[in-house]
Amino acid sequence: MNENTENKERQMTSVFEKYLSLWVFLCIVGGIILGKVAPDLARTLDGMAIYVNEAPVVSIPIAICLFLMMYPIMVKIDFAEVVKAGKSGRPVFLTLFINWAIKPFTMYAIAYFFLGYLLQSFIGTEAVDLVKMPFGLDLDVGATHGAGTVVLHDGVKMLQVPLWRSYFAGTILLGIAPCTAMVLVWGYLSRGNDGLTLVMVAVNSLTMLLLYGVLGGFLLGVGKLPVPWQALLLSVAIYVALPLVAGFFSRKLIIAKKGEEWFKEKFLHFLTPVTILALLTTLVLLFSFKGEVIVANPLTILWIAIPLFIQTILIFVLGYVAAKFLGFKYEDAAPAAMIGASNHFEVAIATAVMLFGLSSGAALATVVGVLIEVPVMLMLVRFCLKTKHWFKSAQA
Repeated sequence: MNENTENKERQMTSVFEKYLSLWVFLCIVGGIILGKVAPDLARTLDGMAIYVNEAPVVSIPIAICLFLMMYPIMVKIDFAEVVKAGKSGRPVFLTLFINWAIKPFTMYAIAYFFLGYLLQSFIGTEAVDLVKMPFGLDLDVGATHGAGTVVLHDGVKMLQVPLWRSYFAGTILLGIAPCTAMVLVWGYLSRGNDGLTLVMVAVNSLTMLLLYGVLGGFLLGVGKLPVPWQALLLSVAIYVALPLVAGFFSRKLIIAKKGEEWFKEKFLHFLTPVTILALLTTLVLLFSFKGEVIVANPLTILWIAIPLFIQTILIFVLGYVAAKFLGFKYEDAAPAAMIGASNHFEVAIATAVMLFGLSSGAALATVVGVLIEVPVMLMLVRFCLKTKHWFKSAQA
């Protein structure tokens, strides 16, 4: 297969995928407009939640959207291939090491430096944010918890924390969430090893079940923010384990009934726009509620984006250089670097909404992660293609 033919095959044909950056931008604008026209809509939707001990733990609209985002990715995973991961042990080990031993801590350090020091005066040293009370915690008004104070807001106990710390919490949730969704697209466009990418996605999905709650609770605690262990674990169970289990069993059932060709050609093709529409719907919901904040201070997006952008580039460079040093083929090096640089923003958004509320600064920070993810990762795809000659190729 010549390179021109391969380039044509490696194009995103869906209009939603091809112009995803544009749709994300339009959804942000649409969400802000919707928030101005119908300011109570997001509050009403956020009130549709699953309550545990009178605390809203799972937002039903967000849960539905996140499941629709996650399920199509999970159903693609052939878990039999996880067993074969040993044949490509070094790329899998590299991505696990970067995702869990480096990335969370560089995100913490970079975000703390920029949001807590360098940009704090721009965000507002006295600016505060109201977030949900930690799951299972019932403190009196005026009590302190971490860096927050319990206050009564519209008859509901909330935790008042410095606004920069709320943004900081969102960046942490992004930093500990390795990508298990869009990285399949980034790896495909960069002409990487699709089979290895799928294995790395599967391994990271399974690893996230064990480490996401642990690292999240630890880093949020170090950052003097609430440590809702139960909610973190519940978030992983709902937004990772549930679609994972649903994808595993439905894949087996559909292939048994219809065959693998029908599954790949018909079923997966149908699911692709569903995933993206669910993502865009989530963005509209989130930005409709934060519309007034953004209109009042549009630079907020920029302040959050700066540390996220630096983190993305840093992690990509670390992964790409390490792959070169370890002698990887290009087809293995590209996805190994991509999966470390990109974030699982679906789970990060869901966790931020669950822990801190749909209107929190933490939720806004995770949504900014989507803004960074799409254009920056497309830029890194182009960089990979231009530097392909740096590596030996499996097709050589």
